[in-house]
Amino acid sequence: MLLYMSNSARKGQSTPLHSVSVAGAVVREDGRLLAIRRADNGTWELPGGVLELTEPPEEGVVREVWEETGIRVEVDELTGVYKNTTRGIVALVFRCKPAGGAERTSDESTAVEWLTPAEVEERMAEVFAIRLLDALDGAGPHVRSHDGRRLITQP
Repeated sequence: MLLYMSNSARKGQSTPLHSVSVAGAVVREDGRLLAIRRADNGTWELPGGVLELTEPPEEGVVREVWEETGIRVEVDELTGVYKNTTRGIVALVFRCKPAGGAERTSDESTAVEWLTPAEVEERMAEVFAIRLLDALDGAGPHVRSHDGRRLITQP
């Protein structure tokens, strides 16, 4: 059995933990994108949340989108991996297409809307808008890091 020990663990430091979340970049036939206004902080984001321990990522994104928006989705493909270097959160974003349901708010959302790409850029912080815009460009999957507010450019 081969065990891997991180440099920090070998030096007696605790190993940093990461959280994994999933989010749905839900694209309608007319090109509009599903977005929620979060109940906890009022920001506009794509629907998503923490992946449960035994849950496959594709099932997690279907569950999260349904819970937060009332929209059923079919998962198309992974379009990006985004790491918040400040909080240790790795987010997997999947492009999805709507497959039923009706828009509704939840305990986690105070508004559910279908936005144009221009509206996404206006309403969302850069680190969330890029996830939806990346899902549209067909060049993914993208891998990006950010500090919670701004993208970190790679050297």
